[in-house]
Amino acid sequence: MPYVAIDWLGDHVELPAGLTAERLAADLVRVGLEEEAIHGAAVTGPLVVGRVLEMTPEPQKNGKTINWCLVDVGAEHNVAEIHGVDPADLPVGGARGIVCGAHNFAPGDLVVVALPGSVLPGPFAIASRKTYGHVSDGMICSQRELGLGEDHDGIIVLPRLGYAAEGLTPGQDAIALLGLGDEVLEINVTPDRGYAFSYRGVAREFSHSTGARFTDPGLPGSLPTPPPAATPDGFPVEVDDAAPVHGVVGCDRFVTRVVRGIDPAAQTPAWMQRRLTASGMRPISLAVDVTNYVMLDLGQPLHAYDLEQVAAPIVVRRAAAGERLVTLDDVDRALDPEDLLITDSPDGVRASRVLGLAGVMGGASSEVGPTTTAVLVEAAHFDPVTVARTSRRHKLSSEAAKRFERGVDPLLPAVAAQRVVDLLVELGGGTADPAVSDLDRVVAPTAIRLPVGEAERLVGVPYTLEQVVGTLGAIGCTVEADDVDATGVLVVTPPSWRPDLTEPAELVEEVARLVGYDEIPSLLPAAPGGRGLTREQRVRRSVARALAEDGFVETLSYPFVGDAELDALRLPVDDARRRALRLLNPLADDRPLMRTDLLSTLLETTRRNVGRGLGDVALFEIGLVTHPRPDAPAAPALPGGVRPSDEELAAIDAALPSQPRHVAGVLVGRRERAGWWGPGRAADWTDALAAARRVAERAGLRGDADVTVVADTARAPFHPGRCARLELADGTVVGHAGELHPKVVENLGLPARAVAFEVDLTALVERSSDAPVQATPVSGFPAAKEDLAFVVDADVTAQALRDAIVDGAGDLLEEVALFDVFTGEQVGAGRKSLAFSLRLRAADRTLTADDVARVREGAVSVARERVGAELRA
Repeated sequence: MPYVAIDWLGDHVELPAGLTAERLAADLVRVGLEEEAIHGAAVTGPLVVGRVLEMTPEPQKNGKTINWCLVDVGAEHNVAEIHGVDPADLPVGGARGIVCGAHNFAPGDLVVVALPGSVLPGPFAIASRKTYGHVSDGMICSQRELGLGEDHDGIIVLPRLGYAAEGLTPGQDAIALLGLGDEVLEINVTPDRGYAFSYRGVAREFSHSTGARFTDPGLPGSLPTPPPAATPDGFPVEVDDAAPVHGVVGCDRFVTRVVRGIDPAAQTPAWMQRRLTASGMRPISLAVDVTNYVMLDLGQPLHAYDLEQVAAPIVVRRAAAGERLVTLDDVDRALDPEDLLITDSPDGVRASRVLGLAGVMGGASSEVGPTTTAVLVEAAHFDPVTVARTSRRHKLSSEAAKRFERGVDPLLPAVAAQRVVDLLVELGGGTADPAVSDLDRVVAPTAIRLPVGEAERLVGVPYTLEQVVGTLGAIGCTVEADDVDATGVLVVTPPSWRPDLTEPAELVEEVARLVGYDEIPSLLPAAPGGRGLTREQRVRRSVARALAEDGFVETLSYPFVGDAELDALRLPVDDARRRALRLLNPLADDRPLMRTDLLSTLLETTRRNVGRGLGDVALFEIGLVTHPRPDAPAAPALPGGVRPSDEELAAIDAALPSQPRHVAGVLVGRRERAGWWGPGRAADWTDALAAARRVAERAGLRGDADVTVVADTARAPFHPGRCARLELADGTVVGHAGELHPKVVENLGLPARAVAFEVDLTALVERSSDAPVQATPVSGFPAAKEDLAFVVDADVTAQALRDAIVDGAGDLLEEVALFDVFTGEQVGAGRKSLAFSLRLRAADRTLTADDVARVREGAVSVARERVGAELRA
């Protein structure tokens, strides 16, 4: 997002005295430029100008040589006593003793000193400290330590940065001198308003908001030297785009200028470095800094080539198959036939060498270097769609691409190029070449017919004709309103810097924005009768409410995973969940897949919470998963601007993967906390299974007749002996619950015995009924209780034995619950004891002892026949 330094903004618009970043943000938000952040002062505390009085090199045992310096930091900050220094050796007025490891300065130099109590970016607090046998009472600062740029030459020597030595005195406030105390506003710019990626554009919007006088620096008359007309001997440029992509030529304006005799040792002045740094750009070299400065100022991206490394003519063309380019970031890139390139013609072979990706980034072969004395300045206008596609294709979001893809003023190249030439002549001692090239095929903006009452019709506010015409004129439109009473239509021609204005509705939006959104009344539409939540929405909310009431906390996670997440869950190579949809342009290179289950992302959320010190965690998530169909056809590529046919929509639908909605939960640590009431209880697999069954119940499936629990020994990421699957009556598996595999717990860094569940909510909703629940009559007769303990083989599941008991007990059985599991010598090797509590009740009478006995005999008989259970004595 763009950064706005207030002092730079003041070059283009009148600012009120004492304007703060907070006030500026409030003014800009009124016209739709939202505040992203306010960045405070880079340095606080005493930062002053110092003069080095003495400098004594002291070799150390580690091979390093440090300098013990006496520095005059002004009468207010000097001290009369320095540890280890004879007072008689101190200068009149005192000094400060400072240890410094740099060697690019000498006695007499004016430097920047951070005194004890100051705080540098980091934050890094400065204090007096003993080091190398001295007490260092402050720090002599470098550019990097102050956040002003990279440390190319070590310590800052102020005259070398362009500050006149006669204007500096020891003790002078260096924060104000270097602009380190200024606040910087970061704003959020919508994609349709690319002009606001410049101080020119932001100043214009500030003028709209406050009425302050705006001086347009993008007009030819605003420059000390007006841009000259093209000359026949200008550096030759051609555009070879005979078969343009999406019907638009990739380049319609290309200006070149030449500056010779630049001093390669010339430094970027401190004021420019300060402004670039405040605006989020790192100073590099004079030629590069000047082009960046003008880009930020006007919004026109520029590029400087080493003239000695470029051969005429320059040709703008599309890439050929197999071409490659090493860009300025030292990445070797394979080019695509849709990429628009800047090329030149070495060895007489026309357009044979690639110099850069047009509008995105230049190449390394022609970059400006430390010995460059002549530069070729490029200021061009490229097609936004072409630049956007190239930027995304190569994952290269440069500052130039950000502006071109949002739309740049095609009338700016000549003005911006002249501004660069002026600065290089002024700051680098260069000479402007009279030869000028300006290939100009810009098409004038198309006029828009705006009905007079359109603004009121769309917004609902009775704007006057004067408001509409005045507002459109203020943003730079040309409005023809002759005989408007007869036609009822305004003819509006947008300004060159607003390529987003193409329809009447967009002009209406500008009127609403600048007259004020606060003028638009808030009216809530009446809710139509007979509508409400769908059944699926009601079930989803009911499930979320039930889990929240049960102590779970709902979370949301991005649905993107990578192979590392799937490996951590120990999914087999042939597991269907590894057949995931791969994204062509993922947010993160290590997570290019759409998740096929919720646990792959929910467990990562759990790991993050545990890693931040939470020992007892219960989380759940409701979200979509993506299951690609192996036999799905490829989605058709459809043209834009027209509605697809029904057949095309059907083809798209057939290509889409299935996206059912799942519910998943994870429990780690204690399910019931310890306290004066008892020791608490750790979460176990039964809690996960209970939560899964609760989800099924809220979806409308109740009891064992609808959902059956079956042991499952081969479902990652669960423990093979502590996992259950949930099946519908027809055998469809709708979920799993249980304890996580110990290796999975180890891979994720979770506490031991963590448990989880995941249920297919879409399948539950599809298989359940929305019919009213038939209430069961409540018997008024007393219940009878009976406990039965059975000994069975170790491989017999509790559910199988429970089902046998239910079938054998008959209609008098009201409830059955497992309350004890026992293994040991008493029941024999390979055997276990399962104890169930039975509650019996009749609807029409009090049960007799014979009734209870019959239930008992029936349960024991069926259990013996079905699972080989023996009643434990």
